[in-house]
Amino acid sequence: MPVYRGPVHCISSIARTEGLRGCYRGFTVMCFRDIPAFGVYFLAYDVLCKKLTLEGQKEPSVWALLLAGGLAGSLSWVSINPLDVVKSRLQSDGVKNQKYRGMWHCIVDSYRTGGIRVFFTGVTLNAVRGFPVNAVTFAVYSILLRALGGQDNTSVTM
Repeated sequence: MPVYRGPVHCISSIARTEGLRGCYRGFTVMCFRDIPAFGVYFLAYDVLCKKLTLEGQKEPSVWALLLAGGLAGSLSWVSINPLDVVKSRLQSDGVKNQKYRGMWHCIVDSYRTGGIRVFFTGVTLNAVRGFPVNAVTFAVYSILLRALGGQDNTSVTM
């Protein structure tokens, strides 16, 4: 049986039992995760687009955009998976019998109980799931940007 009847019930229950601070559990580690993740994400996409653009073409093809976006997304997820594990553990830590006192305690305790491998739980699934999502996201964004005149070179090659 679900603990919460919906998102509003979830937020109000957490706020009632833990205070407003409870609604932000895992926020700090999420920032530590997401800031470098986006750096890896956009850097990888930019480098891969340049490498995959055929000589003589001004812009990468749609296939290059899809491949660069997919690889960038997968690489980003692989690079931040350890912090994603910590974030998930902190966010799912209960109010009663709370196991972790904070981010660092979660990292140390997780390492002690599961070794280095614990931080790579789900890495394959995240990388595989991240490929099609980010391939389509980057390709659609780039194609729309070109079509709307957001770049000097608006041609998309197939």
